[in-house]
Amino acid sequence: MSKVYPLRLPDNLMKLVELRSTEERVDKATALRQLLYEGAEEYVLRLLAEGRISLSYACDILDRSPFYIYELAKRHNIELGSDENSYEEGQKILKNL
Repeated sequence: MSKVYPLRLPDNLMKLVELRSTEERVDKATALRQLLYEGAEEYVLRLLAEGRISLSYACDILDRSPFYIYELAKRHNIELGSDENSYEEGQKILKNL
């Protein structure tokens, strides 16, 4: 689900949107959403690494799986305190209960 939100962007950010639009061959609205989502991913990773949000909440916010979040963290060189193996083991334990 999405919502319409009025927004004023500085000219320098619009230049970035236009560049992304040209480079990625997408319309400006799509380029802007892509840039917003990339920023959201970084912010969520930071909150997660600081322990300010849980993995499940991070997954919910980004609408992604835990495996995606771990891969994203790995690409950004961010340690989350546990890894995907810990998650898999936890899932196995839960199934056995």
